[in-house]
Amino acid sequence: MRRLVVVGGAGGLGTASGLDRVDTPDFPAVYRAESLARREVLRLLRAEVGDDLDCTYVSPAEEIAPGERTGTFRLGGDELLTAEDGGSFVSAQDYAAALVDGVEKSAPGRRRITVAY
Repeated sequence: MRRLVVVGGAGGLGTASGLDRVDTPDFPAVYRAESLARREVLRLLRAEVGDDLDCTYVSPAEEIAPGERTGTFRLGGDELLTAEDGGSFVSAQDYAAALVDGVEKSAPGRRRITVAY
């Protein structure tokens, strides 16, 4: 089976309001076009990719930046992962580790993996 891994963004993740993060009123305008394009890529992959392609789309938390590799991240699916304080963050180091782990350990299929603390 062929394999495709796409590094996506957090804008297309669902929120508690029922809207994707990119569609919420306080979403930063500077990231809007990129987030809409990435969400469309995910939609196309889900609609057009056949069963002969193992496709994983990996989304980070809303904020991703260099930091420490802790190994204590959480994995999710199509919803934005947030901490108790409402923030959504992951270090680039933990995101990279989760990306590799998620691809190596998950079952084949079309899926999204989300990573945050």
